[in-house]
Amino acid sequence: MKKLNYMYVIMALVLTACSTVPFTGRRQLSLVDDAGLRQEASLVYSQFLSDPKTKVVNSGADAAMVKRVGSRVSTAIEKYFKENGYGSEYDYDWAFNLVQDKNVNAWCMPGGKVAVFSGLLPVTKTEGALAAVVGHEIAHAIAHHSAERVSQMMLAQAGSAAVGAATAGKSKATQSIMNQIYGVGGQLTLLNYSRKQESEADRMGLIFMAMAGYNPNDAVALWERMAQANKGEAPPEILSSHPSDATRIRNIKNLIPEAMKYYQKR
Repeated sequence: MKKLNYMYVIMALVLTACSTVPFTGRRQLSLVDDAGLRQEASLVYSQFLSDPKTKVVNSGADAAMVKRVGSRVSTAIEKYFKENGYGSEYDYDWAFNLVQDKNVNAWCMPGGKVAVFSGLLPVTKTEGALAAVVGHEIAHAIAHHSAERVSQMMLAQAGSAAVGAATAGKSKATQSIMNQIYGVGGQLTLLNYSRKQESEADRMGLIFMAMAGYNPNDAVALWERMAQANKGEAPPEILSSHPSDATRIRNIKNLIPEAMKYYQKR
């Protein structure tokens, strides 16, 4: 009976707790309130900026470019959502800051809190390429990928409980084997979801940069330069949360015609 109860709970969660990602139409698991994550993210972002170890760049051409790109992309997204009848769930309190850090990185928290590390700029080189990165990172927030990842972890925990119930009364050897299969399989499944999210963010990011008046073709040159920067350092794709550089570049080239439909040159 306990085994059946666990399975019914898992099935109910999967069938009822779903939402749809804008633009891609993908159905995703949604067990947590994204608004709550946005509140937490806002607090963490403020703490990050005020941390003495964080060196926020408030002046200069690079800082101005980050804010300009962020403003153009976020304004274009808001305009599109408003014109197409989306609700208030995408009314984000945007923030874009350049941080002095040698790492080649940028990220966007739930709710639109963005940080661009200065180490990224020598790789982006152009404003259009930076827009590709900003659009990609914003896409993670718009697609509620953080909430989805948390939901996946919650479902994984529920599955682990179901495995425990299913193997109750079995030999310790059987339980150990089942737990190992579930543990490894669960980990790779979650990583696979992460790669899907990365590819989804690439697709949406191209659309977002195009909406803002940046040519999506700039993304190809960006990821080619990124591939050179990552040369010899990337892990095998099956164990990575990101697509391989070659896969990403090929997919982006295939997605450009779709993004160009949204492109309005400024």
